[in-house]
Amino acid sequence: MKKKGGRNFLGFMVKEEKEENRGSVEFQVFSFTNKIRRLASHLELHKKDFSSERGLRILLGKRRRLLAYLAKKNRVHYKKLISQLNIREQ
Repeated sequence: MKKKGGRNFLGFMVKEEKEENRGSVEFQVFSFTNKIRRLASHLELHKKDFSSERGLRILLGKRRRLLAYLAKKNRVHYKKLISQLNIREQ
């Protein structure tokens, strides 16, 4: 799966996994993390873009809920995912 600019944004996932597991919790968290990072860098330049800020907060909430679900269901995958994405203090 490629972004518009042609850059591959799935750094650590294997190509076969990308096509099979797009609905998995891990893939969704990874996708939300990429969107969050992109929006955060956008907001550093455009501080008064409140619509994007609202979208960022919505994405943060969705990712937080998915991570809570994953932590409850499979603690090993949760720990592995947050270490790979470098999103939380451990």
